[in-house]
Amino acid sequence: MRVAIDTHGCRLNRFESDAMVEALAREGHTWVGAAREADVYVINTCTITHQADADARRAVRRARRENPGVKVVLTGCLANADPAAAAALPGVDAVLGNADKGELGALLGRLPAATEPALISVSALTRRMPFVSLVPAVASRRARALLKVQDGCDYRCAFCIVPHVRGGSRSLAVQEVVAQARRLVAAGVPELVLTGIHLGTYGRDLRPRVRLSQLVAALVPELGGARLRLSSIDPHEVDDALLELMAAHPQAICRHLHLPVQAGDDGVLRRMRRGHRVDSFVTLVERAVRMVPGVAIGSDVIVGHPGEDAAAFERGAALLRGLPLAYLHVFPYSVRRGTAAAQMTDAAPPRERAQRAAELRALSQAWVAARHREAAGRWADVVVHLEPRRDGRFEGLTDDDLRVVLPPAGAAWAGQRRRVRLGDDGLHVQPEPSHDGD
Repeated sequence: MRVAIDTHGCRLNRFESDAMVEALAREGHTWVGAAREADVYVINTCTITHQADADARRAVRRARRENPGVKVVLTGCLANADPAAAAALPGVDAVLGNADKGELGALLGRLPAATEPALISVSALTRRMPFVSLVPAVASRRARALLKVQDGCDYRCAFCIVPHVRGGSRSLAVQEVVAQARRLVAAGVPELVLTGIHLGTYGRDLRPRVRLSQLVAALVPELGGARLRLSSIDPHEVDDALLELMAAHPQAICRHLHLPVQAGDDGVLRRMRRGHRVDSFVTLVERAVRMVPGVAIGSDVIVGHPGEDAAAFERGAALLRGLPLAYLHVFPYSVRRGTAAAQMTDAAPPRERAQRAAELRALSQAWVAARHREAAGRWADVVVHLEPRRDGRFEGLTDDDLRVVLPPAGAAWAGQRRRVRLGDDGLHVQPEPSHDGD
């Protein structure tokens, strides 16, 4: 069959979509790029916000408009949030749970006829369910390979629906992660991104127990010419051992940390049920900057959460302005049915959430612009994207998370790790000879 996959949401979904594409290819199916070309259209959904739900519904309608005869399979977090409601969406032929994505090929052989009700294949999620290992895709549309090492979450942040749709935290054994990393490196992948729903809890369920820093230490000798990037880690889960590894292996481990603070006010953090407080976040950021030269630290912030009045927001904004951060991902609070915060009645009005988000996004944009100016003329370790932008130019990502634009000759570097000199604006790569990254 000809199968198209539309991926929404997080890196974990992208990993799982790539893995499903490769698994289907091994079974004789063909990946195509659009619903109009497909026999089956798989929508790998997110449900972190109401907007994410709306995006999924819109994707179903769009697929039906482009190809009235296509079979639509809804998978991902929206499928797990309410399988019956997902199956009832007009145009959906089957619903596949997060834990069942490895069975997509088998599902294709039993899709219902147009007159039959939608098929639901959603396994129950438990606190201690096994890790479902999907083989990471080597033949991917991305130069940076995602490597899923953890899934699920045992925490209960007030605003978050993820534990309900992903189950309890579980980890892939170190030896299996190493084996998958070796396969990717042997295929010439220039960057591996360690990915999980709650990466900082990696290994707590393994016996003997393993820390994330131990996994990173095991991977460093296997990287060859590739580099390793860490995805989001909760602030209270970063230990000195991890920072020391980053400092000791700057050619192997990207100088980049994403530490979601979510709020810069202790009262709001308590309402959010977060595991850290403002002082510990500040201490961690300062320690990371001191221990890892040149590290870029980004963060997530939710604005307008219940308990965040104007004064709490201003305290948080002032805190962020005073920290050596590289960027922010800013999210207006979104009510999620089934979460503790949904029962709280003092969230900021939508207009205030939008205004607060705009203020912090402007701050983030100013930081990124300043980082580009500071990078002017320096050499940078860049992985070049496999596909060009709409204007035909290729972009790359530095190890410290700056997006740069390559000259026309950079098309020959697609999918490679290169060491390049940045121009006077710190954004464009100089059109001069360069040598490969170490």
